[in-house]
Amino acid sequence: MKPILTIINRELADYFATPVAYVFITIFLILSGLFTFYLGNFFEAGQANLGSFFEWHPWLYLFLIPAITMRLWAEERRTGTIELLITLPIKPAHIVAGKFLASWIFTSIALILTFPMWITVNYLGNPDNGVIIASYIGSLLMAGGYLAIGSFVSALTKNQVIAFIIAVTACFLFTLSGLPIVLDFFSSWAGDSITDTIASFSFLKNFTNISRGIIDFRSILYFISLILLFLYFNTIVIDNTKE
Repeated sequence: MKPILTIINRELADYFATPVAYVFITIFLILSGLFTFYLGNFFEAGQANLGSFFEWHPWLYLFLIPAITMRLWAEERRTGTIELLITLPIKPAHIVAGKFLASWIFTSIALILTFPMWITVNYLGNPDNGVIIASYIGSLLMAGGYLAIGSFVSALTKNQVIAFIIAVTACFLFTLSGLPIVLDFFSSWAGDSITDTIASFSFLKNFTNISRGIIDFRSILYFISLILLFLYFNTIVIDNTKE
């Protein structure tokens, strides 16, 4: 556990040692506000809830999270510090876990800083706070999924731009699979069983299940399984770097 904490502290220090962390948090908060109150028609809806806030999270994460993960391993490869890192008396799995958890904590900080919106809707009305809490949990799990995919992709290349593009593409496919237009396309010729299977891999579908306020353990298991799977792939790539 101590090696993982060491990596977490190192990574978090790196985040906040540069303007990158503050720029990311600022952009996330500004875009969240704009999408919620303007594009989400918060005031026109006449309801005190954060539905319009959370419905934009998959699309915000789609671009912002790959911007975080693109440097996780690509920068280590570019500067050559990955060789030094993997020669330390720390298991590759611990390094991967530490880097991932640091990025997840960082993303959590950005998400926590949106609490004024929660306070605002409670001031304006009587929202279902259980639904809001569930939505925050779902958003955090979904962010973890995007981070795990992005971290794995970053480990494959030393070019941050390539890592960003591939991560966005991969995350887009996981998000796209839950769109009605995609499901309608498959249901017209593939049948319900295949369509349901495709939908089950969708970030949108599983996030929506959780954000309804009823904790769906299948969706929670989906995100946790996906995170662990891509961290496992990430570890294999880093482990092979030692050879």
